[in-house]
Amino acid sequence: MNFELNPRSGYTLPVFACAAAVAALHWIRQNISSLSNVSINLLEPAEIVHIPIEEIALLKNNTALAITHSDPGNNLDLTRNTPIWAMVELAKVSPTDTSEKIVIIGGAGIGHNIHSGEAAIYNYARRLLQENLQPLLNQNEQIKVTIILPEGRQLATRTSNSAFGIVEGLSLLGTTGVSQPLSVPGQLEAYQEELQQKAVQFNSLVFCVGENGLDIARKMGIPPQQTVKTANWLGPMLVAAAIAGVESILLLGYHGKLIKLAGGIFHTHHHLADGRLEILTAHCANIGLPTSVLQEIFACNTAETALKLLRNLDRNDENDWVGRVYGAIASKIDQRCQAYIFNHSQKQVQVGSMLFDRDRKIFCKTEVADTVFAKICYSIKNTLKTKL
Repeated sequence: MNFELNPRSGYTLPVFACAAAVAALHWIRQNISSLSNVSINLLEPAEIVHIPIEEIALLKNNTALAITHSDPGNNLDLTRNTPIWAMVELAKVSPTDTSEKIVIIGGAGIGHNIHSGEAAIYNYARRLLQENLQPLLNQNEQIKVTIILPEGRQLATRTSNSAFGIVEGLSLLGTTGVSQPLSVPGQLEAYQEELQQKAVQFNSLVFCVGENGLDIARKMGIPPQQTVKTANWLGPMLVAAAIAGVESILLLGYHGKLIKLAGGIFHTHHHLADGRLEILTAHCANIGLPTSVLQEIFACNTAETALKLLRNLDRNDENDWVGRVYGAIASKIDQRCQAYIFNHSQKQVQVGSMLFDRDRKIFCKTEVADTVFAKICYSIKNTLKTKL
């Protein structure tokens, strides 16, 4: 891929799913089979964009299928150019009918939650579909929208979806319609600028690798102004924070991602480096787990599977393998990060780690993490007192 100095943004999967649904409904309503693009209100941000439509076909009376292809911009995104189908079925209902006017269904290739069974179509995607389709419906009309990702099941095997309980397909995930090119070097500068702005206000910051970390931070009561989404550039972001005068950093992330830092891997994208199971196996060996268990850990497909294996061991004895192994890993993450910062900036910064599992539950944290979190809580209380 030819990356540009100023990387081109694209759109997230929900936008293309919505565009296909709008195109299919237009076909049914206006018999327009040669529609080349449709206008979509992204909502977040509030702007109108034009999305190309590849194909539209009538399947039967009042049912049409439209196809788009994903374009995430200059991003290392495995969904690039993947086909996205939307089948729309239009029906007449009584004006007094109180049932939902727009029913959204996850078809083949859309993952589902193994706990609830619900399709992995999240809030932004549902809002986008509802608000773009609703104006096109009459009062006595109802539509059923089925989103299909023909390659979704295959692509999902290359993601960490299963680690978060989403199986058999991809998620229509996101909080915005714009897909920022997070994996290209040109975007790092924008991240660092945001960090510098926040460093002016706060001595302590919370680094979140992804959306799950940001959501957990919010639920912990940490204000968004104090959180920084790092994407996979943890090394450069840690150094930038130190240079900007940040005194302490709380790392909040999924264990299968942050574990790479314990092995000295400071750019965590899987395209560049991986070593999660090797790092985990090494720490298990150092703690004293038997060879047979080490072989099982090393043979696991994911870090989440390995964590589950350790938890199963803990049910049968009182060794607290999860606490001991991951406690050592988290401490090593703290040490490696602090050393990395000093080696590249000659500055001392406190770094503490909090690791969560696929259920988004924090199951391991260091003493330094507790200290940094306490500082953040103290800062929040003082801010509230000042406002009062």
